[in-house]
Amino acid sequence: MKLMVQGTGSSVGKSLLVAGFCRLLKNEGVSVAPYKSQNMALNAWVTKDGLEMGRAQAVQAEAAGIAPHVDMNPILLKPNRSLGAQVIVEGRAKGHFPALEYEWMKPGLKQVAKRSFDRLASRYDAILIEGAGSPVEINLRKNDLVNMGFAEMVNAPVVLVADIDRGGVFAQLVGTMTLLSPEEKKRVKGYIINKFRGDQTLLMPGIEMVKKYMSIPCLGVVPYMEGLLIDDEDSVTTRIDYKKKEVGLPSVGIVQYPHASNLSDFTPLEMEDGITLHYVKTPEEITSMDAIILPGSKHTLHDLNWLKETGCVKALKKIHKAGLPILGICGGYQILGRQLEDSMGVEGKECRETGLGLLNVRTRMDSQKTTQKSNLNWDNHVLQGYEIHQGVTEPIFEKRHWMENERKECLGMKEAHVMGTYLHGLFENASFREWFLEEMGANFGNWEYQTKKEESYNRWAAHLEACVDWPMIHTILEESESL
Repeated sequence: MKLMVQGTGSSVGKSLLVAGFCRLLKNEGVSVAPYKSQNMALNAWVTKDGLEMGRAQAVQAEAAGIAPHVDMNPILLKPNRSLGAQVIVEGRAKGHFPALEYEWMKPGLKQVAKRSFDRLASRYDAILIEGAGSPVEINLRKNDLVNMGFAEMVNAPVVLVADIDRGGVFAQLVGTMTLLSPEEKKRVKGYIINKFRGDQTLLMPGIEMVKKYMSIPCLGVVPYMEGLLIDDEDSVTTRIDYKKKEVGLPSVGIVQYPHASNLSDFTPLEMEDGITLHYVKTPEEITSMDAIILPGSKHTLHDLNWLKETGCVKALKKIHKAGLPILGICGGYQILGRQLEDSMGVEGKECRETGLGLLNVRTRMDSQKTTQKSNLNWDNHVLQGYEIHQGVTEPIFEKRHWMENERKECLGMKEAHVMGTYLHGLFENASFREWFLEEMGANFGNWEYQTKKEESYNRWAAHLEACVDWPMIHTILEESESL
């Protein structure tokens, strides 16, 4: 069985819908796996084999109750302003390519995508496929391997999702259906209106009126749901707008430089009631915080220069002088050091830059990418997480404040109230979250991340089951066998 979820555009909720459908099928005892042939995102996940894939498919796999595997996302594109995008195929980086050159690569990549899908289909009873952006980017249809092109390749039925929260939902739906070819239209079995707020009785006349423009049925209207601990496909576009605004609580500022990545690292902090969480990008915002985090970066040297040009470096040093906690993760860790050197032009051009100098380390960019699961030995605790970085960071003076993983590899440094590390997933560890909040004088919620996530998956699945025509979606899945 197979079903493809496509959207009228980006960020309409395809990833979360697939995750919810995966959990519903899992709860019914169906062996199900997610799949997305090509994902463009700065949020990545590392499998137990040390292979890189989109985090959205890792989340969907977790909702399905199975381990993430690169076959679920064989092609991952990580955009970079100056270099196009880093292309990762079957978990391994192949290099940076501009958009036109990548377009030339697509015919060969179609076979990679099909092989991965076939392997999944041989292991699971149902495959839930996620599309990307819109299926009617007509200028790119010839080499499409992620929307209707892929649906055609594996002969999958399609459910279309539209986001009413951004307005113009009926124009989204009718416009999309109008631009599809007759054969493509036959694949679309219905549509779902997502992120609805308000009284649905006001929406019903529109659902009736739109029938004269398209013949597919409405399979449900999904009300907007708050408080889910489920990562989005790419938190660069969604979590940046998130702020807790409780007055009087200690505030954590996550620096929003242009190439900030892996912001899903901070999902657990969003659920802590004892703090307010803010994304900051001006000196004034930075100096108003009680703790600062420098996140990962897809272009560390560019983001370091951005910090210098905007005056944020002075603000960060003011925070440091005040003795407030500063944490750097991955690219943020590299920025905290004294020097960054890129003699191989890994990030575009050969250069050497002075870092913030808040940790006595130096970083040398390396063409070899490190992607692996790791455990960090820290303060009598073992922190679990993963590494994704291109660079080697070494101490300048001594290793007295050094932190190592289980392979005795240097993974970070802590000096006084400044800490840097390559370990992603830090805040999923309750012991680290407790320490960080205590450092800034905040109350710790004392809850387990995995338990909260399971609750969110089940809440979301129950929410979907109540507001979509789940029996009809089940029928579409079952009938996919005879297409």
